[in-house]
Amino acid sequence: MGVRPVISEFYEVLNRRRDVRGEFTGEPLDPEVLHRVLAAAHAAPSVGLTQPWDFVLVRDPVTRGTFAEHVHSERAVFADSLRGKRSDTFSRIKIEGIMESGLGIVVTYDPKRGSPDVLGRHAIADAGLYSVCLAIQNLWLAVTAEGLGVGWVSFYREQFLADLVGIPDGVRPVAWLCVGAVSELAEVPDLERHGWRQRRPLAAAIHEERFRPDPA
Repeated sequence: MGVRPVISEFYEVLNRRRDVRGEFTGEPLDPEVLHRVLAAAHAAPSVGLTQPWDFVLVRDPVTRGTFAEHVHSERAVFADSLRGKRSDTFSRIKIEGIMESGLGIVVTYDPKRGSPDVLGRHAIADAGLYSVCLAIQNLWLAVTAEGLGVGWVSFYREQFLADLVGIPDGVRPVAWLCVGAVSELAEVPDLERHGWRQRRPLAAAIHEERFRPDPA
């Protein structure tokens, strides 16, 4: 029995998703498309139905430029920790598309939303943070389905980003997502293509009944 077309299309989106760096074109996003992908993110499941996320849309080039400078400085900090082949490999990897994408979406986590009675979080303090990551994944897949791209920037200090876009105390910035039109989505992820790391085979990640450590 073959895979039904709608299911096949879903898996195609999953496999086509990439962390975009150098392929952004800078074309402005259609407001209706942006609304659809944000609605997809907002439809994500959340612990206790708290929906602890918010989305800060950053278009201002001055703000994006300030953030890009900070990211470049943090890239230098990481680069200084590398030696030999790792250092050479990293020097060829682009880590962000902040200015090229035209839109930054800062996704935040508010642990106080729904408190103190958050159903399902009493034993797992990070359940709300996991919920925000689900919203990000929803957004990422929706963007991919729309033929656009997302790049998740992680070379930043949380307090710097919080101060930059006015995030109040107690709310965490979880991600700066570069979102925009792309010339293409790469067949092979950047880190694989540059030789930083290879994808683990699925069989190595599956355990029956009990966790089996990787062989030394």
